[in-house]
Amino acid sequence: MKSLCEEYILPHTVEEALQILSAADGSTRIVSGGSDLLVEIQQDSHPPVRMLVDVTEIEEMCALEIRDNSLFIGASVTLTQLANSTLIKQHAQALMEAASLMANPQVCNVATIGGNVAHALPAADGTISLLALGAQAEVASSEGRRRAPLQALFKGPGESTLVPVCDLLVGFYLPIHERGQASAFSRRISPQGIALAILNMAIWLQRKDDRIVNIRIAVGPSGPVPMRMAAAEKVLVDQVPSPQVQARALEELLMEAHFRTSLHRASAEYRRHLAGVLLKEAFTNAWQRAE
Repeated sequence: MKSLCEEYILPHTVEEALQILSAADGSTRIVSGGSDLLVEIQQDSHPPVRMLVDVTEIEEMCALEIRDNSLFIGASVTLTQLANSTLIKQHAQALMEAASLMANPQVCNVATIGGNVAHALPAADGTISLLALGAQAEVASSEGRRRAPLQALFKGPGESTLVPVCDLLVGFYLPIHERGQASAFSRRISPQGIALAILNMAIWLQRKDDRIVNIRIAVGPSGPVPMRMAAAEKVLVDQVPSPQVQARALEELLMEAHFRTSLHRASAEYRRHLAGVLLKEAFTNAWQRAE
């Protein structure tokens, strides 16, 4: 079997991991679950890696708790943990639904939410749900820690703004659930099996009586990076969600999104059709839950 690396290190604190990274050369990679990276190395679709720094033993990065009046999700929390957590169900149901649909049970037991985000795929289910939930990322480096909107982590397909030997994605902070708020996630995949979604959508909203007070909509893949649909959101805010209002929101979404044809997954035309299906589905679920 092909060797995946020359050196494998298992730090136990964020500070220890940063020290290792700062002393390492350019062929070092952080691994958290490794469900994508290790396969890519094995299949020669990723450059050789001399050192792997496994962060799954860092207690802080495995935390899932209420912290500073926010829901904190460590980057090393697995998809299985997300799918089964009562905290996630209460405060981030879209993420729970996304996690429960991603991959098979064996992969979900090791794959982590941090890896899903750091891989920077425009249709990553976890990333799309976190965008709609208003997540902020906590990143640690030798210069200290910083929080940034999740959107700031992406610069292109499969490219994040995280510097591989300098930055460590520690986790995510999400607003806690309040009365009248809810979220939902929907997707469609190829009938051939479990894979990246043909199209996915996550919606978070706040309602008061029969009006939409606030809403966030994320769709993937709708461009080179994971995106929110700001124009569609603007149409829906402070509106009663009638069929006419939802139709105008869909029009804005279709103008804002950049759906493309993928030889192995779907045509742009089919994705445009699915956008209407998923918008109705996810919105209806979130609206009913918020009641």
